[in-house]
Amino acid sequence: MYKKIIVPVDLSATDKGEKILEKAKALLDPDGEIVLINVVEELPGYMVIDLPVDLIENAIKDAKAKLSDLKTRAGFKGSHEIRSGAPAREIIAAAEEHKADLIIIASHTPDFSNYFIGATADRVVRHAKCSVLVDR
Repeated sequence: MYKKIIVPVDLSATDKGEKILEKAKALLDPDGEIVLINVVEELPGYMVIDLPVDLIENAIKDAKAKLSDLKTRAGFKGSHEIRSGAPAREIIAAAEEHKADLIIIASHTPDFSNYFIGATADRVVRHAKCSVLVDR
């Protein structure tokens, strides 16, 4: 049983988020806590110039609403937070800040592009200082 579990959720795939939340609840110590997070990626400067000023602010508001809804539907004890930046870096930082002993992350089926670019789950597995469970 784990005391603190980080569950990063891609809000474009909430079905996977619900699935890994159920696993987190099953692995959680009775006195433990789940921290549900979403990372809003920062955009490069050359792209920001052509986009509406409030695009990131609206993305964060939307993410907060969706995470809150997911937390309510899943009915778990814990918190949720929105982070901004590179997803893998922010997931690992959240795990370190919260002193998590497990990260449960969803992953898509790898394809050829993963060998050149690398997926978020791959980076989290390689660099996290705690255990990582990757769900497909």
